[in-house]
Amino acid sequence: MKKDTVCSLCSSCCPVEVEVAGHTLVRARRKSLVAPANRLSCARLAAAADIVTSPGRLTTPLIRTSNGADFRESTWEEAIALVAQKFIDHKEQAGAQSVAWLRGMAADWGTPWDYANRLMNLFGSPNTIGNGSSCSVARDMAQSYTYGSMAFPEPRQANCIIVWGKNVDNSSLSAAEDIRHAMKNGAKIIVIDPVRTALANRADLWLQIKPGHDGLLAMAMIHVIISEKLYESDFVDRYTVGFAELKKTAAQYSPRAVSEQLWLTAEQIRLVSHIYATAKPASIIDGNGLDMHREVFQSTRAIAMLRALTGNLDKPGGDALPKPVPVRNIQMRERLHGALPITHEYPLFNSFSDTWGNQVQGCVIDAILDRSPYPLNMVVVQSGNPVITMADANRARKAFARLETLVVIDMFMTETAKLADVILPASSCFEKTQLNRSSIRNNPIFLQRGVIPPVGSSWPDWKIVFELGRKLGFAAEFPWTSVEEAIDYQLEPTGITVKELLENEPGFRLGAHSYEKYKGKGFDTPSGKVEFYSPRLAQAGFAAVPFQDGPGDSSIGFADCSDEYPMLGMSGSRDIRFTNTQFRTIPSLLKDGAGCIVDIHPDDARLKIIADGDEIRVETPKGAIEMKARISPLVRAGTVCIAWGWGEYDARSNLNVLTEDDKRSTITGTSTSRSFMCRVRRRA
Repeated sequence: MKKDTVCSLCSSCCPVEVEVAGHTLVRARRKSLVAPANRLSCARLAAAADIVTSPGRLTTPLIRTSNGADFRESTWEEAIALVAQKFIDHKEQAGAQSVAWLRGMAADWGTPWDYANRLMNLFGSPNTIGNGSSCSVARDMAQSYTYGSMAFPEPRQANCIIVWGKNVDNSSLSAAEDIRHAMKNGAKIIVIDPVRTALANRADLWLQIKPGHDGLLAMAMIHVIISEKLYESDFVDRYTVGFAELKKTAAQYSPRAVSEQLWLTAEQIRLVSHIYATAKPASIIDGNGLDMHREVFQSTRAIAMLRALTGNLDKPGGDALPKPVPVRNIQMRERLHGALPITHEYPLFNSFSDTWGNQVQGCVIDAILDRSPYPLNMVVVQSGNPVITMADANRARKAFARLETLVVIDMFMTETAKLADVILPASSCFEKTQLNRSSIRNNPIFLQRGVIPPVGSSWPDWKIVFELGRKLGFAAEFPWTSVEEAIDYQLEPTGITVKELLENEPGFRLGAHSYEKYKGKGFDTPSGKVEFYSPRLAQAGFAAVPFQDGPGDSSIGFADCSDEYPMLGMSGSRDIRFTNTQFRTIPSLLKDGAGCIVDIHPDDARLKIIADGDEIRVETPKGAIEMKARISPLVRAGTVCIAWGWGEYDARSNLNVLTEDDKRSTITGTSTSRSFMCRVRRRA
C-alpha cells in the first residue's frame, strides 16, 4: 500500500510517498515538482526502512540501575512516574527553574516544540531551550529585525541565484532541483563558499570567501550597489527607513578596502554586486554556513538588506515573505511566573518571536557547571545529542555527567543517552502525526502523518509530553486523547481540520498565494518599513546599522593563537546520508561516501609530509581529534575542512572537541564553532 506523508529525517521535510506492507515500512521516495527522471534521490530516505527497523532502535523505556552501572527495562507507567517525581522533587528542593528542557534536531521541530513549551510553562520553569543560537533562528531574528520575518527564496523563477553558505546537494534537494531548473532557463548561479562544492563547479561565479567574513562581503556589495546607483530607488524611498545611515556605514567597506580580508579581489566583489543587482528577479539561498559565527546576526542583517535594496523582496523569483497560518499559540506562556530564564542575558533573542522562545543552548552548560545565573539540577534532552553537537564538547560532556537527573528522549542510544538516568524511546517520523513548523509559519499547511504504528513500545513525542503533563497534574491542559485532537485545537482559528488536511494531499493553502504584501499592510516592523537602521537595536545598545562601528571582533575562533595554531580549520558541510550525529549506526548509510576525513590542500600536504589516507591529528587550544587525510583541491591552501558529526561514530573524531563556547554574540549567544585556528600534523 502506498501512502503520502512528510519525511522529517532532516530539516528539509520533503513530501514523500511511502510503501507499507502491513505494519512495516518497505521504502520511501521523494515527491517533487520535477519529472521523475530529473528527481534527485536522497540516500537517507532510501535507507528509511533500515532506520525504522534498525536493531539499534530503542523500543522500551530504560531506567539506570541502583548501582548506576547499567540500565534495566521498565514499563512506560513506571518510567513516566519516575520522571514526574523527579520534576516534583527538584521543584521542591530548588524551584521549578532548576529543571530545563533542551530541544535538538531541527528536522523534527514543529508542534513538539509547542508541546514541550506548554508543559514547562505550566510547570513553572522558563527553561525550555532550543538550539537556535547555532542554527537558523539567529538568521530568522536578523531578517525579522530588518523586514519583519524570514524570507523564503524562490529560485525556480529566478534569473540570478546566490547560494550563500549552503551546500544544497547535501542539505536541500528541493532547492537543488529548483536551481537546476533555473539554470536550464538561463539563470546566473553564484556560489559563496570557502569550499569548492559540487554546485560551485557548475556555477557562473564562485567566490571562495574567507570563513566568517560573509558580513563584510555583504557590506562591500551594499557599497557597490549604493555608490553605483544600482538599487531600486522607488522601493527604497517608499518602503525603507535608514538609507542615509546605511549609505554612510557602507562607505567604509569599498571592495578595495576589504578585498584582502575576504580573500577575494575587488573585481570579484564588483562583479557579484552587478550581477545580483541587475539580473532580476534574483534570490539568495543562505544556509548554515553563516551560522555558528559570533557575527551571524549582523552578517545576516546585511544580507537581508541586499534583498531589499535591489527590489527582490517579496517578488516572484526573489525572496518571498511568508503568509503565516493563523494557528492558536498553545505554549501558554501567560501561565509562567517567577524566575528569569537562564538565557536572560539575551532578552532580544528570547523575545523577537511569540513562539521561538529561548535558544541559547550554551547557557545550559553554564548553569550546570558554573551555577550561573542559577543552578540547573535536571535536564530533559529531547531529540538531541549535546555532548557531541555542542561547542566545546569536553565541557558539555562534563556538564551532563554532573547533572543530578538527566532524561533523554530519543530513537537511539546516543553518547548523551549513555549518561542518562531515564531513557524514553521515541517513534520515528513515519510513526507519528504532527504539523511541521514551516507549515505553521507559511502556506501551504502540510501534515506529516504516521503511516505505520510505533515500533516496539516506543511512543511518539506528543504522547510522552501529554502523559508527563497529566502525571504532573495538568490533565485539564492536556485533555487530548489523540494528536489529531490537539492539532485540530491548534488549527481551530483557521477553520481547517486534520480530516480536511488528509483529504487534500499534498497540502492545504489558506487563500491565494500573493506577493508585494507590504503595499497593503506594510512590513511587520515597528516602523512598518524595511529598517536599514534599527531604533530597537540602538536603544538596546547595539549597532543600529550592521558593522557601523567596524568589522568587530574576529569571527575566527582562537584568532589570537594563530602563531601557535597557524592553519584555519572549517567545520565541514553535513553529509546527506546523516542528520547531525544520527544514523551512523545504519550499515547501508556507512557504505560509500567520503566518511570521516579531513580535506587538506596538496601544497599543505607536501609541506607536512602527509599522504592521502594518512592518519592525522588536528589540535586547537581546546583539544585534539584524529581522522584520515584526503588530499584535496576543494579547500584553499592554509585551510582544512573537517568532517562534522562523526563523534558519535568514533570518539576520536568529534570535531566539537576543537571548538569553543567562551565568546558569544551579545545578541544571539552564538559562539564561533564553524571556523577556528588549528594545527595539523601526521599522527606518529
